[in-house]
Amino acid sequence: MIRLLLFVFLLHGTAAVVTPPPKWQTLSGGAPVVVARGGFSGLFPESSEFAYKFAQSTSLKDVVMLCDLQLTKDGFDFCQSGVQLDNSTTIGSVFPDGQKTYTVNGKPLRGWFSVDYTADQIYENVSLIQNIFSRPSAFDGLPVYGVANVLELRPFKFWINVEHPTFLKEHDLDAAAYLTSSQDLTVDYISSPEIGFLKSLHFGRQKPKSIFKFLEENAVEPSTNKTYKDLLGDLSTVKPFAAGILVPKNYIWPVNKDLYLQPPTTLVADAHRLGLEVYAYEFANDLVASYNYSFDPTFEYLQFIDNSNFAVDGVLTDFPATASAAVACLAHNNDKPLPTGGRPLIITHNGASGVFAGSTDLAYQQAVRDGADVLDCSVQMSKDGVVFCSCSADLMTSTTAVTVFMTRASMVPEIQKNNGIFSFDLTWTEIQSLKPDLTSPFAQAGLHRNPAQKNAGKFMTLPDFLNFAKTSNVSGVLINIQNAAFLASKKGLGIVDAVSSALANATLDKKQVFIQSDDTSVLSAFKKTPSYKRVLLIDEVVSDAPKPAVDEIKQFADSVSISRSSIVVSSNSFTLYLTDIVKEMQAAKLSVYISIFRNEFLSIAFDYFSDPLVELATYVNIGVDGVITEFPATAAAYFRSPCSDPNAKLSYSISAIQPGDLLGLAPPEVLPPAEAPSPALNVANIADPPLPPVATRVGDGDTPAADASEGTPPSPGGQPATAANAPVCLLTLMLSFVALRLH
Repeated sequence: MIRLLLFVFLLHGTAAVVTPPPKWQTLSGGAPVVVARGGFSGLFPESSEFAYKFAQSTSLKDVVMLCDLQLTKDGFDFCQSGVQLDNSTTIGSVFPDGQKTYTVNGKPLRGWFSVDYTADQIYENVSLIQNIFSRPSAFDGLPVYGVANVLELRPFKFWINVEHPTFLKEHDLDAAAYLTSSQDLTVDYISSPEIGFLKSLHFGRQKPKSIFKFLEENAVEPSTNKTYKDLLGDLSTVKPFAAGILVPKNYIWPVNKDLYLQPPTTLVADAHRLGLEVYAYEFANDLVASYNYSFDPTFEYLQFIDNSNFAVDGVLTDFPATASAAVACLAHNNDKPLPTGGRPLIITHNGASGVFAGSTDLAYQQAVRDGADVLDCSVQMSKDGVVFCSCSADLMTSTTAVTVFMTRASMVPEIQKNNGIFSFDLTWTEIQSLKPDLTSPFAQAGLHRNPAQKNAGKFMTLPDFLNFAKTSNVSGVLINIQNAAFLASKKGLGIVDAVSSALANATLDKKQVFIQSDDTSVLSAFKKTPSYKRVLLIDEVVSDAPKPAVDEIKQFADSVSISRSSIVVSSNSFTLYLTDIVKEMQAAKLSVYISIFRNEFLSIAFDYFSDPLVELATYVNIGVDGVITEFPATAAAYFRSPCSDPNAKLSYSISAIQPGDLLGLAPPEVLPPAEAPSPALNVANIADPPLPPVATRVGDGDTPAADASEGTPPSPGGQPATAANAPVCLLTLMLSFVALRLH
């Protein structure tokens, strides 16, 4: 418990100051309410002690704690959602023969039910578990928590939801009598999807707000035998017995079958005209809501609380810290300019590649609109020497090449282990015949990116990219160069000279030029232009940057680009500890850029609450000089917020986490085994051989001239080949390609 309190103190230990309240379009004119469903149920088992305490300590001070009321056979209470207890508790293993079938709202349900067990049986034997697979199970086993337990925490406000009062009544349990007869029960909101139950509540002076909960549209409300869709059409009938309504969020912002937002309904305006408050539910950071939000959960909250037409009066969420940040930090900031100094750079990774196919005109245009500071172009070369932007020389990963040029696939071990269709084996005309392909690193888990625009956009040559950047309001460009030695020696393509020429012709004026490469010989080639900032790309995960290695880097580079995993070490989606690499690099006057930031919750450790802004805040707190991201809009929203200012004294802020603290709350027996640390940077692995001269091209330029010491010309993969075995090689190549794609 001490660890928990220490962790949350470190998260939100800022001093409160009085600031003018913003204007809201809620019914009251005040800020929307954040309602924590079972506490912080996105991390901890719902309605557990840790869930409620963590929600209380990481959210706005006026966060509302919600308890879904369950009653035991002997009339005692505890908090847990759902009429069945199978998935959220250990009741099935404790009472293996206790499974029963009951009819609930006209439907047969089989499972374990609270009405069959006494309070002693529940409290003394049953424990809580996480019921969503993608969430951490490390905190399973926490005891059942009751209404009195939550009230002992002295929540700012308390909300009880009674989901199935008729079912309870059928088992001689009266939820209305329980709520109205207790002298010690202090409750601010009571909600239920049953009208008859809400009408039966009679309180004295301390009357809580009655909130009518709408279920899915085609479900039938048992008191009236009408569907919730029918009841929604006549909200005036709700006003006599309720102060507000609680609705699924798609009642307000519908989402079509393809997961894109539709125009909003008039529900909020209609309810507000009647004097009814509107609360929306089903918010969670780790559920795909709509592709319009680009996997940033704060964008979704803002759609409900900070659009130009209305604001809901509250949101019911599994991640109350993120909802709190949307209310306190991000709302009312759309028109604010990004601060120009004193913050890390926002550097794109293939443009806004989380929204459009990377390195296309649309991805770069989106990045500029989103507020990127530096646009990046990973340069590749076509067979006929055209330099263009693409995330990889292997076009299988970013285009539709596999559907057109499968027979041109080859193995190039100098570049990658797998077969590929490489840009240097296709002419620029052939490449232009392809379409870009928007892919997701988490597609196998069902997290696709903007599928409606999967093949939208056009490829850009390097001169076109530079011209676009020149006329945009970005402060710089980053040119990433890889495979220069291979292209020069094996393909007769001089990518370094091509980039130098394009930059010289572009006349970028005052825009900063960054040259990035994992090859120090490439960086050395640009040393003659001191205005360029040279960035050494460190692809591998490292654990330390000893001074000899840092001194070696200083000979070639002004900056380094390092992976997130080299800075905050994680295991099994929990952070473990912070390395000293940023301090070590910056002590040598090397700028540090961190990559790659993504919004999908699967890329974010549990410690960050499945919230990309919390992760971003953590790295900013470490002191990095730039963040390399596929979603520049998220970074821009953070830096536009007052909560990104470490010197601001705010009542609530998006705070950095302390690596390792969340895992420290778990029982020792569930901790993952210790892993061997990644290697430290090694001096011997930093410096690369000088770039070879560009080989002379022969004939139509397909193949560079062979070295006299070699018996035969190299094949496209760089290996000797003969005319006699060419058909066999092609057949083997095609078969291996098919096998790899199937796996």
